[in-house]
Amino acid sequence: MTSVIPLYNPDDRFYYFAYGSCMCPVDLKRSLGESTHAYVVGPATLAGYRLGFFRRSRLRNCGVLDVVPDQNYTVQGVLYHLPWRLSPALDLREEGYCHETVTVNCNGRAYAETRTYSVISKTHEEIAPNEWYSSVVMRGAATCGLPEQYCWELFHHIHSLQRRQAPEPLRRTA
Repeated sequence: MTSVIPLYNPDDRFYYFAYGSCMCPVDLKRSLGESTHAYVVGPATLAGYRLGFFRRSRLRNCGVLDVVPDQNYTVQGVLYHLPWRLSPALDLREEGYCHETVTVNCNGRAYAETRTYSVISKTHEEIAPNEWYSSVVMRGAATCGLPEQYCWELFHHIHSLQRRQAPEPLRRTA
């Protein structure tokens, strides 16, 4: 008789830093199949990176967030402590992204060996997000307690991209 040895302990967990739509526990539940509110550790900061909309999502038909190394910036997001069993579903959700191991700060503590995702094939210029994606990102930022100033900066960045890339209105000629 052959016994099956699991590759991981069902009680194992991993830290995950979310900076885009996954900051919203309600939206994350849609992909992972269970509520993620209980897994939120708190608002977290990733130093040495900046945000940008350097990927067009086929599913959402708009620009989606990415983190890019840049020593002059920090990224605010949400730190989760997820059960390992949710890892495959999270990887599936993050199609077009790859794992990156980072250190984030949350509640005065450094969390090394934290997983985040970065875009594999980045666009050369940022692509504006649509209203739906923007609202999910902003809802997650507000729900999980990101600093108000950061939320405003993110909102203004999104809005400026949307204004810049909005189609020009048709003009009638006489």
